[in-house]
Amino acid sequence: MMTLPGQGRLGTRCGSVARALVALALVVSSAGCILTQDIPDPALDTPQGYKAAGLTRPGDAPPPLDWWRSFRSAELTLLMEEAQKVNLDIAAAVARFKQADALARQAGAALLPTLQGGGSETYSRTSGSSSSGLTNGGREVVNYNANLSASYQLDFWGQNRDAAQAAEETSVANRFDREVTALTTLTTLANAYFTVLASQDRLRTAQRNIASAERILNAIKERLKAGTGTDLDVAQQESVLANQRALVPPLRQTLEQNINALAVLVSRPPESVRVDGGSLNAVAIPRVTPGLPSELLTQRPDIRRQEAQLASATANVGSARAQFFPSIQLTGQGGYQSSALSSLFQPHAAFFSMVGSLTQPIFDGGRILGNFEYTKAKQDELLQTYRKTVIQAFTDVDNALVAIRETTKKLQLQRDVLTASRRAFQLSEQQLRAGTADIVTVLNTQLTLFQAEDAYSQAQLARLQAIVSLYQALGGGWEPKMERPVDAL
Repeated sequence: MMTLPGQGRLGTRCGSVARALVALALVVSSAGCILTQDIPDPALDTPQGYKAAGLTRPGDAPPPLDWWRSFRSAELTLLMEEAQKVNLDIAAAVARFKQADALARQAGAALLPTLQGGGSETYSRTSGSSSSGLTNGGREVVNYNANLSASYQLDFWGQNRDAAQAAEETSVANRFDREVTALTTLTTLANAYFTVLASQDRLRTAQRNIASAERILNAIKERLKAGTGTDLDVAQQESVLANQRALVPPLRQTLEQNINALAVLVSRPPESVRVDGGSLNAVAIPRVTPGLPSELLTQRPDIRRQEAQLASATANVGSARAQFFPSIQLTGQGGYQSSALSSLFQPHAAFFSMVGSLTQPIFDGGRILGNFEYTKAKQDELLQTYRKTVIQAFTDVDNALVAIRETTKKLQLQRDVLTASRRAFQLSEQQLRAGTADIVTVLNTQLTLFQAEDAYSQAQLARLQAIVSLYQALGGGWEPKMERPVDAL
């Protein structure tokens, strides 16, 4: 085998460089773990249970993934499923976490070497004149070049690795942000739908009350004809009737506006959305077990989002700290160069160059220190935000449980008020027709009934919205727990 001049020296140099790179890589792999940042301890005081959890029973199930089905409303379920597919806020959140994924890939590229290939053909012609004034034909030169160049920054201090980790955690946070957006969308839709049902119930109640007021007005007019009534009695009842009719437009406005809100949530114009609605009386009342406060930390997407953001900030601190240390850059280039295309890839046309460089920051006007202090302060900010999010989550669950308990009691009491008011109104109307009732008593009993009926519908809505708020406070639906198989015991 023929050996070209200098080929032995070339092999020796390449072997030395290769051994140096292997040794340096081993040092990097061992030293990189030293600078890995740990997420700071939030020092949270997790309670053993919720203050208001006494209203739940051991047999109550945790919220299912499709928690809206617990209300047993087919129309609500259809709207929920459609919103998950077409809601624009959710779609925008998905686009955001795709952007974060792309940025994470960009950040991770710094951990790998870059490799570029190139080729060129250079054509040149020298001048045909000389300093003596003589001329010649000049000379034409053609040069061909084909090369590969590689560059790699040794991540000796973990700067690039921490930056990539920060980008990955940001991507994770954006995924949980999508879950937060979806949960907010679904709970908003549920509240709007229940408001539609409540508005329909209140409109039906208002129409019944108008009919009752007209019936009483006719009876008072009959008394006036018989000489047992007065114009004042008629005027007072006409005022009651007018007030009941004036309640209808605001209720219709609330109904239409909430239907339009549902249209936005399912990403359709109001003209193409039809909501049949119904009555709150047809909606089932689910019972929800809140679980333990410690379980909430893994269920709430906003908590998981803040945790990922804190992890990203912690990795950024490590990357900023590594900027104080030297950066080591390796570059290499090799290829072939020849004046004849036919001999371009011959051994004698080969060339290469390898460069190792080290750069140590000495003075930059405080830029690196300022960036490090900024990342530390950002980390502390996100730590405090994470702690507040967790505490707020516990508070949200307790507030929702209290709301369910108190609205349930109010609904029971309001039902008693409604029953008594109906009986009082029926008796006063019977006495009015018999000519033995006091008109003031009739006016008072019908106003009390009208108010009790409207308040009952509002109490039903408040209890349903309190249940929705509990689902939201718990982070939506929970994955079912896997039981250990009997054979494994």
